[in-house]
Amino acid sequence: MLTALFNTQIISNGVITKGKAVLINGTRITEVVDEDAIPQDAERRDLQGAYIASGLLDLQIYGAGGSLFGGIPTAEALHQMEKTLLQEGCTGFFATVATNSDEVVLRAIEAAKAYRPKAIGTFMGLHLEGPFLNPIRKGAHPAEYIKKATIAQLRHWIDHAQGEVKMVTIAPELQDAEVLNWLGEQDIVVSAGHSDATYEQALSFFDKSIHAATHLFNAMPPMHHRQPGLIPAIFEARPYTSIVADGIHVNFAMIALAKRLLGNKLFLITDAVTEASEGTYQHQLKGDRYVMPDGTLSGSALTMLKAVQNCVEHVGIELVEAINMATLYPAQLAGLANKGKVERGYDADLLIFDAGFNTKFTICQGKTYDHSQLA
Repeated sequence: MLTALFNTQIISNGVITKGKAVLINGTRITEVVDEDAIPQDAERRDLQGAYIASGLLDLQIYGAGGSLFGGIPTAEALHQMEKTLLQEGCTGFFATVATNSDEVVLRAIEAAKAYRPKAIGTFMGLHLEGPFLNPIRKGAHPAEYIKKATIAQLRHWIDHAQGEVKMVTIAPELQDAEVLNWLGEQDIVVSAGHSDATYEQALSFFDKSIHAATHLFNAMPPMHHRQPGLIPAIFEARPYTSIVADGIHVNFAMIALAKRLLGNKLFLITDAVTEASEGTYQHQLKGDRYVMPDGTLSGSALTMLKAVQNCVEHVGIELVEAINMATLYPAQLAGLANKGKVERGYDADLLIFDAGFNTKFTICQGKTYDHSQLA
């Protein structure tokens, strides 16, 4: 069935285009054409001026809809995350596992493998944030589970996952060179985070095996005029770098600074959690933020579309560029060649939203999802 989405504003690759229609057949966008060139046999859907963008991509999220996969990993939690995130216009995510026991990490890997045949299409794999971090910059991660990486441990998890591990966050300055070299040879994204690296150390590993940096400014040494540290090295080396744009984890003025310096390498994540009363991470919602029982700031209460809205309304980033930060740039980092644009041949993963940043509906793999279907 050929479907034509028209009377819309298409946001793709930094441009807003009007007077065009998006043609979908099966799971792919077949063409973007002038509205007067819509094929007669197409099912026409009038979007009444709403925006179309590529579905949002979140490379770091722990839970959604009341299910904290990152602390209590189950296939059911992944299903709930998929449903909730589709409601929010997110068509791709890395379910993130924070520093925990080996048993919990293996449970997450087993849950991902078990869920894969049942997945709706938004669950893209796992992001292991830890346990190979620097305890000096642990944030909400429990120190008792933090340890030094070994090739044997990493190989066990990655091989056992059978392709489900897509990204790892580590503190490179504490790892042996052979571990970093081995990681750099794997088909996964390796990111520096929860790190106390010096400026010189950071420039060294960004030049070799480290592809990205995790949640800029958070769990990093602050900049100092005599000890620059990790942050200036990120600004100089310009790896793909994620940021939590909620105004709580990072002040909006600092997001503006990062955007000026990193340009098309800065991308959005939610780092989002949900409330939990069991397990290692018992997140509590206090107003507009989540904290651990001891009051430590933990994950965010963001959605990806809210992060885009914050960038537009509070940081001064143009809408088209904020959308790139939530679609194109994470797709490029993750090697998702058919995601991140509304163009011929790209996946029919689309977000339709209005000028008030409200999701109208979501299309994933060519199938339309609205709130009633996902309840």
